[in-house]
Amino acid sequence: MHTPEVQTHATPPPLVLASASPRRRELLAQLGLAFEVAAADIDETPRAAEPPHLYVLRVAREKAQAVAAARPGAWVLAADTTVVLDGDILGKPRDAADARATLARLSGRTHEVLTGVALAGPSGAEASEVVRTQVTFRAASPAELAWYVATGEPLDKAGSYAVQGKGGFLVEALQGSPTNVIGLPLGETLALLARAGLALPWVKEPAR
Repeated sequence: MHTPEVQTHATPPPLVLASASPRRRELLAQLGLAFEVAAADIDETPRAAEPPHLYVLRVAREKAQAVAAARPGAWVLAADTTVVLDGDILGKPRDAADARATLARLSGRTHEVLTGVALAGPSGAEASEVVRTQVTFRAASPAELAWYVATGEPLDKAGSYAVQGKGGFLVEALQGSPTNVIGLPLGETLALLARAGLALPWVKEPAR
């Protein structure tokens, strides 16, 4: 990993979000940043004995690099989020039964949400990091978990829950970035963009 070099352009290079996630799009749009969307198509299967923090970092980098290869003049932002309990990566559930089993395992316990964030840009510039948030679930009854799974919300979520949706009722405490749990840690993402020299909404261009 190396820190991106600031490039001087008559027209600033575009920012591209390499994600099909509507949650990431919404989070980035809330900041007032102009960006395009180009989802990355890569294999996100964890490798044998791959530590969770290295897994999310690798996948985020591969997403950014895949889109950057097709958009050589752009800055490409990518992220990958997973839930970790007892060292195990808890991805999206296979079905409703798998979602119920995952939620039962998380119930009454503290787990970790990891997001790898990667930025790839002109001339091969690249930067990345992993953001961690601790989430504690209250002890939920089987009936509560069955109701939640029946809503359908958990079925396409890492860890089988959405803290920003109905799944928020399961969360007792959260330590760290809330937006990290949703899928894009905004503070850390903005820091990556700033170090790369991208214009942030509150920074005015100097008079020429």
